[in-house]
Amino acid sequence: MKLVGFNFTKISVERMKGGLKDLQINSNIKIQEINAIESNFMQKNQSVVKIDFNYDIDYSPGIAKLELKGHVLLAMTKDQAKELEKGWKKKNLADDYRVAIFNIILKKSNVKALELEEDLSLPFHLKFPTVKKPNKSKKE
Repeated sequence: MKLVGFNFTKISVERMKGGLKDLQINSNIKIQEINAIESNFMQKNQSVVKIDFNYDIDYSPGIAKLELKGHVLLAMTKDQAKELEKGWKKKNLADDYRVAIFNIILKKSNVKALELEEDLSLPFHLKFPTVKKPNKSKKE
């Protein structure tokens, strides 16, 4: 499985109110559709699979909402593509596929979400590492 394309089709962020009291940040990824698509640039035994997704970040209670929609294009063997589509239709994606797809979506979407959060002065939905001053112990 190889990533051959990633595009956002909708980018929406709205800040509804200014206060951050009782802030809770929740995120959700939802796969909307999985389809094999025709492609002229792939080898005979390969297919391209298009995966439509939504990635939402909700700042509760009613503080802000960030929504990203898009699609991922993956190159894979025809057998893998059939297996992936079959699993999708049965609402039972194999863990290997689900983990790989979610990691691609998270990697690309988190970068965009952080940029939008910075633009709207929202708290980041991810915790960043911080550097702290070392504790000085007295040596006697």
